[in-house]
Order: sequence, then C-alpha cells, then structure tokens
Amino acid sequence: MKYVLYLTIPIVVILCMISCKNSKPKAETGDNIAAFQEKYRPQFHFSPAEHWMNDPNGMVYYEGEYHLFYQHYPEASVWGPMHWGHAISKDLVHWEHMPIALYPDSLGYIFSGSAVVDWKNTSGFGTAENPPLVAFFTYHNPDIEQAKQIEIESQGVAYSIDKGRTWIKYDKNPVLKNPGIRDFRDPKVFWHEESGQWIMSVASGQTITFYGSKNCLDWSFLSEFGKGQGCHDGVWECPDLLPLKVKDSDETKWVLLVNINPGGPAGGSATQYFVGDFDGKTFSSDQKKTFWMDHGKDNYAGVTWSDAPGGRQILIGWMNNWEYAGAKPCVKWSGAATFPRELGLVKDESIYLLTSEPVKELDALYGESVTLDAMKVSKSALLSDKFEFGKAPIEIKLTFNQKDNTQLGFASRYGVRLKNNKGEYITIGYENVDKLFYVDRTNAVGEVFSDKFASVHSVPYIVNTPEVEWTLLIDVASVEFFTAGGRVVVTDVFYPSEPFDTIELFTENGNVELVDGKITEIRSIWK
Repeated sequence: MKYVLYLTIPIVVILCMISCKNSKPKAETGDNIAAFQEKYRPQFHFSPAEHWMNDPNGMVYYEGEYHLFYQHYPEASVWGPMHWGHAISKDLVHWEHMPIALYPDSLGYIFSGSAVVDWKNTSGFGTAENPPLVAFFTYHNPDIEQAKQIEIESQGVAYSIDKGRTWIKYDKNPVLKNPGIRDFRDPKVFWHEESGQWIMSVASGQTITFYGSKNCLDWSFLSEFGKGQGCHDGVWECPDLLPLKVKDSDETKWVLLVNINPGGPAGGSATQYFVGDFDGKTFSSDQKKTFWMDHGKDNYAGVTWSDAPGGRQILIGWMNNWEYAGAKPCVKWSGAATFPRELGLVKDESIYLLTSEPVKELDALYGESVTLDAMKVSKSALLSDKFEFGKAPIEIKLTFNQKDNTQLGFASRYGVRLKNNKGEYITIGYENVDKLFYVDRTNAVGEVFSDKFASVHSVPYIVNTPEVEWTLLIDVASVEFFTAGGRVVVTDVFYPSEPFDTIELFTENGNVELVDGKITEIRSIWK
C-alpha cells in the first residue's frame, strides 16, 4: 500500500514541486555521514540521510557500482509525494548518498519500479559504446485519484547516460497506460534472452501481469498469473521474476516474488513467493501452499539487483511494516533497508524452498570476534561477559545439537535473549514441543507507539538434521534471524528505551547443547 494524503494533496504537491526543484540535496559525505548516530539509527543497514524512506527501487549494477534507489519524501519523516532517493555502493555495505534521482511531475508521483542496463541500446537512449541505464517506474496521479477515477497509475521511463548520476524522463511517457485497474504498479524489468525481449512484471490488483518489449518503450500484454493461487488478503505489490538454480543439481526454476499488504504471516505487509516455470510469455506454478520469504514483520517490498556480478540474485527490502510505518520513534529520518541477502533455491523431497543468506560482503565490516566453546546450557548462560567490544551491532553464529532432541531432559524451548537493565528484552528461540522457530518482541519497546507492534512471530519447522546453525545480525534496533540453511528467516525491528547490552542463551524445562559459536563485532558504515 502506498499511503496517500487525500486532504492535503494540492498544497503538498505545489510545495514539493517548488522546494524540491529549487533545493536538490547534495551527496552526504565526510562530516555529515559521521553524524549518523541518532538513537535507533542503523549502523550497518542503509538508511536515508534524513526524512522518509520506503520501498527499494531501481537496483542495478553497472561498472563496479551498485545503485540503490528508494521511495523517498525529502520534506519530512512521514510519507508524502514520492521521489526516487539514490545511493551508490561499490561493495554492498558502504553507501554514498546521492542527489534525488527522480521528482514528481505533471503526470504524478514517482512510485516504485526497477532499472536495467540496456546493453544492446534497444531503447536508442545511448550508444553501443555507452549503453544507457533505463529506469521503469509507476506514475501515481493524485489529481485523477482525488477525482475518484480508476486509472490513476501508469508506467513511465527515464534514462541515464552518465552512470546514473543524472536522469532524463522519456518525453512520451507513459509507455504503458493503465488498462482500467485501480492498483497497477511497480514494474520490474529484465532481459529474457531465450525470447529476445524485455519482460515487465506489473502488480495489477491481486494478480501479476506480464508484458514484453523489444525496445523498452513499446509494450505488449503477454499473460497474467495469480488467480486462485497464494494469499489474496491484500493488494499485490512489487513483483520480481527471476531464475534460480536448484542447489546441488543442474535444474533451474523460476521464482516469482509477490509483496502483499496486508496479509503477511506476522500481520501487515510481507513477501510471498511462487516457484515454477517461465517460457518467455507465461509463468506457471503448481504450488498449492503459500510460502513466505520472511516470517518476521519487518521485511517488505524486497526485489533484486539487475546485472549483479556472477549471476547472483541479491535482494534488499524495506525494514518496516505498513501497520506502524509512520508512527515509529524516529524523528530525523524514517525507514531503513534490510541487509542485502543472496537468494538460493533448495528442493526438499518434492517441495522447492527459497533460501536467503546475508551477502558475503558483510565480512568487510568485521571487527573483533570471540569464539564460544561447546557447552551445555541449562536455564541461562551469559554470553556478553565473554567479549569487550560493546553492544550491537554484532553478528552471532551458533550451532546447536539437535540429534538428541527426543531424549529426556532436552529443553522444550531454547535460544537467545537480548536484554537491558530496564527489564526490556527480545527473545529468538526454538519451540521444541510445537516445532517452530519464533521471535518474541512483546517486551522489546520502551515507548508504546502502536498496538500492532508488540507481538510474537513464529515459523513452523521440524529440524531433522543432527545440528542446526543460527545466524543473527543484530543492529542497534533490529534483528535478522537466519536458520535451517536459510529456509527460515525472521526480520524484526525493536525500540527499547535503552540499548540491549546483555546477551544470554536460555532454556526452558531442560537443557540444550551448544556445539560451537562465534560473536563478531560489526563496524559502523557511517564512521
């Protein structure tokens, strides 16, 4: 859902057009970046220099640079007329803030979309020697919306011939007009070599429609997917269609990511996925169940980078939830991105499952570390007294023994708890009776700002391997939990009144064996 301020649209648009065009922000460098130390400010996750951020947009890799665009309102830390903010990275972890890339115009706000390198210059915007970057985005027209008409969204194009530093909107926009659908947005485009055309996936109400083009500009309808499949409890948004090789095989399947709001497994916004086949025209999947990419509450609108080196499928999402996005206790800025994740695919018996792991580039931020010896945990074992490099941000890697989980004395619950001296805490655990992973953040907020926030988020999963590995990425106000070979992911933010500075292992009603572990300092990307 893209929030719209119905009553204030005319004034906001006028003010935005004037102020944004006359005062383009400069890239944040040096002393400005050193100031990214506000309470709750992420230290190794991307966040805007100031004001509002939501969906990641237009991710593309070109000549050694990862471009990250994002939904941005540069006038306040709440949702407003959408622009494309912009940042660039050479390593996926350190980011340089760039000037705003795309501004609203007479056709509307600039909603979500994607970007590609037009290597063959099919669009004619560049040359064979200097191929253009082409961005696809949704125009959301507030005037048509206020008139209560249907066709408020269409797809536009912009291009860059200077490595993404400046962008020129196509003078014949929109390139894809609205076909009579209220929610028609978020174009994700890629080149399909087998059919010799660009493929565009568009969220269309509660289905995904596919279009084809030879030149990025003239689009023809190909097919539609989604009726009667997956979750339909909310509007479908931000699709992404991508091929993935099945681990330990020569098989390749296609995965369609579909973001939905509301309807997520933890409430509010989330990302479902479908595994199937694509022939250049039609995506098909015989998947019967609804699968979720992330079972936490705070990973939404995630899509992948185009042209990532080595064919990697690298995804980044918005670390937030529409149920409380505008109410969080952050003032100067609002919104952050998940840490980039590399996607994979495994086949468990007859079921294909998407996997996610933090990108390997994280190790560029590693500082000091401490290795944990094997131990039997009964009730509680303090970990934070074993290292001296302070509080979050840190990475925790743990391996638990699961092979004796049926023996008498094995804990009914075990896991990790982060605490502070105010009595606030967040729990990441495994429930061995009902067989589920969970994150409990009901006591992880110092100031109540939404009745939708305090909650427990669980993932049914039977661990059937002798050991199970956990990876926790813990920033100042978030945890990303990866386990079961990346099959299970839970992303949650938290807002304690004081930072969590105590880390402990815990068990309930028995014991658990820690096989080994490692806690590593993660250095700030802003210092």
